[in-house]
Amino acid sequence: MQRNERSQPAAGTDSETNQNRRTLISWLLGGGVAASLASFFYPVARFLDPPQVTEAAVNEVAAGKVQDLKPNSGKIVRFGNKPALLVRVNDTEWKAFSAVCTHLNCTVQYQEARKEIWCACHNGTYDLDGRVASGPPPKALEELAVKVRGDEVVISRRV
Repeated sequence: MQRNERSQPAAGTDSETNQNRRTLISWLLGGGVAASLASFFYPVARFLDPPQVTEAAVNEVAAGKVQDLKPNSGKIVRFGNKPALLVRVNDTEWKAFSAVCTHLNCTVQYQEARKEIWCACHNGTYDLDGRVASGPPPKALEELAVKVRGDEVVISRRV
């Protein structure tokens, strides 16, 4: 009779093995679900909290050649990581402003026919001194300095 008892496995061994397998499978599935959720929410979190981008340290930029811009016209130029608006009022007078509207940060443009700076977002206008002429912009455009060096037009920050 002893021989028979020894050859049979213990009664609890099958249920313990099944329980261990279930635990292992539960951990693997749970880890897979957690990894899937993390792979989805991590980019969402990074999108909602973007890294701070420091502005390029630019105090002066070459905006082009004098002959490239005719009188009573304007053009957008890159000034660091923001746009600037260069306006040639007449043969000798130049104006430059930040091209970022003070209302909703849209890019403004020069309208030759009306001789004004216009923001297309909400039809805001500025005069040629950068002051608000009409519309929702709350304050004037930031004015930049313009210098003509030989045949090159240079825009810089005002000091």
